[in-house]
Amino acid sequence: MPPADRVVAHVRTVEFVGAVGAVGQKPPRDLPQIAIAGRSNVGKSSLLNRLVGRKSLARTSKQPGRTREINFFLVDDRYMLVDLPGYGFAKAPKTVRKKWGRLIDGYLRRTPKLLGLVLLVDARRGLTDDDERMIDFLGATGTPTLFALTKSDKLNRSGRRRATEQLREALELDADQLVETSARTGAGVDTLRESIAALLAEAKTG
Repeated sequence: MPPADRVVAHVRTVEFVGAVGAVGQKPPRDLPQIAIAGRSNVGKSSLLNRLVGRKSLARTSKQPGRTREINFFLVDDRYMLVDLPGYGFAKAPKTVRKKWGRLIDGYLRRTPKLLGLVLLVDARRGLTDDDERMIDFLGATGTPTLFALTKSDKLNRSGRRRATEQLREALELDADQLVETSARTGAGVDTLRESIAALLAEAKTG
């Protein structure tokens, strides 16, 4: 197993190392970064906890909009997983939504150490207008993007297959760009780890 695979698949240490709440603030460490993004309540924190094998590293909540800063988690002193604020939370005040938008925009445009982003899409809902705007933005910035369908355990087998096919066709994705996941059961998490490892390995050899 190459070094990058070991970094992701066998996490030894992981810790919260800081948060950024304003445009222009620098990340707490000058290390490679993999960001995780998605709509509010798509399951970002739960999936992040699964990825690193910790139950409560990232705070989870049934209430949307709880992640209001960019949170950085140091993995094995080698790279950082970055939890971005959820977008599309309509009940948040307009000024707050604008602040989150500027924060995410600034991070994605001004972080040379960002190796890629995992965009989460709720398997039950499919792509939303907010998701499509984010995808357009990621394309404009040239950010390498993986896609993960979340909460797949909420659908039966045919529903999961339909959700996967619809997203793959809508975005013209290759098979290795889309992973069906469940933070509750752990389904697809190993595959997502391998995909993240590939981004890390590619950056290391590129």
